[in-house]
Amino acid sequence: MKNTEAFVKEIIEGNTCKGEYITLGSAMLDGKTITDTFVNVPLKTMNRHGLIAGATGTGKTKTLQVLAENLSEKGVPVLLMDIKGDLSGLAKASEGHAKIDERHEQIGLPFEAKDFPVEIMTLSEQDGVRLRATISEFGPVLISRILDVTETQAGIISVIFKYCDDNHLPLLDLKDFKKILQYATNEGKAEFQESYGRISTASTGAILRKIIEIEQQGGDLFFGETSFDTQDLLRIDENGRGYINIIRLTDIQDKPKLFSTFMLSLLAEIYSTFPEQGDSGRPELVLFIDEAHLIFDQASTALLDQIESIVKLIRSKGVGLYFVTQNPTDVPEAVLGQLGLKVQHALRAFTAKDRKAIKLTAQNYPDSEYYDTAEVLTSLGIGEALVSALDEKGRPTPLAATMLRAPMSRMDILTDAELSSLLAQSKLARKYNAEIDRDSAYEMLNKKIELAEAEEAKQKAKEEQEAIKRAESKRSTSRKQSTRMNPIVKVLSSPTVIRSVLGILSKMIK
Repeated sequence: MKNTEAFVKEIIEGNTCKGEYITLGSAMLDGKTITDTFVNVPLKTMNRHGLIAGATGTGKTKTLQVLAENLSEKGVPVLLMDIKGDLSGLAKASEGHAKIDERHEQIGLPFEAKDFPVEIMTLSEQDGVRLRATISEFGPVLISRILDVTETQAGIISVIFKYCDDNHLPLLDLKDFKKILQYATNEGKAEFQESYGRISTASTGAILRKIIEIEQQGGDLFFGETSFDTQDLLRIDENGRGYINIIRLTDIQDKPKLFSTFMLSLLAEIYSTFPEQGDSGRPELVLFIDEAHLIFDQASTALLDQIESIVKLIRSKGVGLYFVTQNPTDVPEAVLGQLGLKVQHALRAFTAKDRKAIKLTAQNYPDSEYYDTAEVLTSLGIGEALVSALDEKGRPTPLAATMLRAPMSRMDILTDAELSSLLAQSKLARKYNAEIDRDSAYEMLNKKIELAEAEEAKQKAKEEQEAIKRAESKRSTSRKQSTRMNPIVKVLSSPTVIRSVLGILSKMIK
């Protein structure tokens, strides 16, 4: 028989916090909830990243919802990647239910229904605040990594950016990028070769094909103006609650290239613009990435290296990243090792491969004399999870099977009318949804080509006119020469000579 008293003491001591914290629920032992034995996560460690994993239908989304609500309530803004389209209900209070009351009675926490300040965003043509970025903001290094180009092609991209900087050509969208690549090997070939070296047509063609791949996944909607200012993710409402920014991604599940492009650009922009925070006692922003495997499945080695670097460094900016996925093995080991909070919902052992994955998953958690981790992973119910966090000193808390609290907001989506009402009130929608297509590299290069063609046509016409004039002058000279009389003929044809000749002829006849 396990020592319940010792277990309770260990959980309470390991989860005692001096500063602010979030209560996830109450610890469980032998399948039973121990009321008032709370499992807490210190707010100051929420920038140390985390993982929410588990099989479909085990409650991952509701755990995400609970964390987002409690962060918002403590004044921490949140950004959610809503792949399945089921998080908009955060904007409305829970309708309540007898089962929710029963759950919270077991946990020992009162239940209070609440709504939260929500901003709906989109990468596509769905309703919401449009998120965009310009090609220039990505820069040549990030663009090269996203496109997964060779070293030679990356060098060409750097030259393209340098040319645009030198000639004040804004690179805003994909049509700008395609145009300058075409110009470098066609109309502007001589100009490039003289100042920047020869540009290979084969290389620019390969880069163009990579661009078209992103374009086909909706990149033409993402690249452009107005660029989204990441500071707008940090808004606090009039009641001191952090905004929950929900990015609707239901239409890009089959577009992993676009999703990873957006995520990498967002993380890079946050890292470059947010100030260093150190140990500020609370995070500045927390991001939850649902269906995280979409980032990693088709990412190149270079892209994975970039993500790993950002995950390591971005916490110093006060930013926490939380990956939500079915299995921890969906996340690369280099990233998994950086995650402080792990909330592991149930896994199902239907096959030998599943059983092997469960054993590997169990190894990611601290040892516990109270649990056979691999066994517990297959016996957890819906809304239950194994939890291991970091305490205020950065040490792992005792592993605890936990009955998780219920969301305070609606566990369902907004209706169309509710969504329209929410968007109509959005200040950010008015700021970012206006269509802007100012003159940039595409238009400027077209004008340059048109001017060059006009100048060439003018020069050609001038040369043709000069040729016509020379031809006419030559014909005129020829006519003059043909009508000018030979001196001998002129003498012989004079009246005096003619009369003399006639006189001689007359005498001869006589």
